Amino acid sequence: MSFPKDFLWGGAVAANQLEGAYLEDGKGLSVPDMLLGGDVNTPRTFLPKTDPTAFYPSHEAVDFYHRYKEDIALFAEMGWTVFRFSINWGRIFPNGDDEQPNEAGLQFYENVIDECLKHGMEPLITLCHYEMPWNLVVKYNGFADRRVIDFFVKYCKTCFERYNGKVKYWLTFNEINIAMMGEGGIGNLYGLGVMDPSDVNADHRIPLSELKSDIQVTMEALHNEFVASAKVVKLGHEINPDFMIGNMIAHGTVYPLTCHPKDILAAQYQANMLNNLCGDVQVRGEYPSFAYRFFKEKGVDYSFITEEDKQIIKEGTVDMYTFSYYASNCVTATQDVEETAGNMVRGAKNPYVSASDWGWQIDPEGLRYTLNLLHERYPHTPLMVVENGLGAFDKVEEDGSIHDPYRIDYLRKHIIEMRKAVEEDGVPLIGYTTWGPIDLVSAGTGQLAKRYGFIYVDRHDDGTGDFSRSRKDSFYWYKKCIESQGMDLD
Repeated sequence: MSFPKDFLWGGAVAANQLEGAYLEDGKGLSVPDMLLGGDVNTPRTFLPKTDPTAFYPSHEAVDFYHRYKEDIALFAEMGWTVFRFSINWGRIFPNGDDEQPNEAGLQFYENVIDECLKHGMEPLITLCHYEMPWNLVVKYNGFADRRVIDFFVKYCKTCFERYNGKVKYWLTFNEINIAMMGEGGIGNLYGLGVMDPSDVNADHRIPLSELKSDIQVTMEALHNEFVASAKVVKLGHEINPDFMIGNMIAHGTVYPLTCHPKDILAAQYQANMLNNLCGDVQVRGEYPSFAYRFFKEKGVDYSFITEEDKQIIKEGTVDMYTFSYYASNCVTATQDVEETAGNMVRGAKNPYVSASDWGWQIDPEGLRYTLNLLHERYPHTPLMVVENGLGAFDKVEEDGSIHDPYRIDYLRKHIIEMRKAVEEDGVPLIGYTTWGPIDLVSAGTGQLAKRYGFIYVDRHDDGTGDFSRSRKDSFYWYKKCIESQGMDLD
């Protein structure tokens, strides 16, 4: 047996990590345009006052904006049937609250969509992948202000109507649960556009882990995103009932470090906060009971959850649950242990799995476990893995070849576990898009040296490189995987 014949195979990217051209053709400043790079030991920093001597990775990224035809042709060569990408909100409404959209931005994405369709690829579009217009942060404090709900709905309506008949698959917010993760204001800045005024107006570099945050404001802003997402889902179905609109969760798969009851309870609590709170609101259409426990423990006044909002959320549930899976983490309430990292979440080191060069624990069986957990929790909802991949250092040999057996091994093992979940466990998995199928800017560290792609891009952390593309060994491996419907993985 193999994956279903209509299974969607492809890759996933984000505009701010890929496109470059950060102020071309009328685009406004976005949140990622304020971020400088770091590395595994040095956090990224935020600098709102543009420093002409600093290297902002997203400003040029890997120049997809000017090379999208070449890149999509390479994706098609691998046999993709889906390409997940995001629309940068600031290309369509440069300030976020503009009266009229920017036609040049709309046309660019229509060109990308048409190029996908020409090659037989379904576009899977994320409407907000950390790409909030900077003006909405400065003027409204992002989603902390309910007016931003309407700005987002207007933006989505513009996209739905413009690309109706060409795009079926949509996601509202990328990793909406990032507001529940990380240290300091990382989740607030990336996901919500919420910042303390002293940070917004800073004239110096601020490590992301040191951005100020307020739990009350964070939870109100997250709630406003829930309302915005639900309104967009409902609107999308009114525009085209055939739209498939999903959420997107950064799945923080959690294990108890030991069988001590305190560890088990701690793992359950963290999994609920990281994953299930946001998942339940968007899939089940209501806040779970443990959310109110969390609010009370943190002293959050949740009177902002109105009866009208509850009804909107109930009416705007998603059609599919999509998520990222990179690693798992362990939790303990009983020991002082060595910590490891992974996709914004820190946890106890698992002695039974290996780790990447960035400390992310490599756990393919955890993906099968996660798929089963989600199917049990949301039994009538199709699932899609929309991010999964390995960031690694790649070496270009003298003959130009790039041998990346570590990446092939990582992906092979995860696809095998996905296949088991489908064939043996009956999980309704409809697609798989690897993260960063072409090298791009890492969201976590801002590095270009942390490479995920099947396609190597000659671009480096010091800003050098000619942006040329070349195929890695994994390119040919993934092509073979797709041709065989996930059966030929050698």
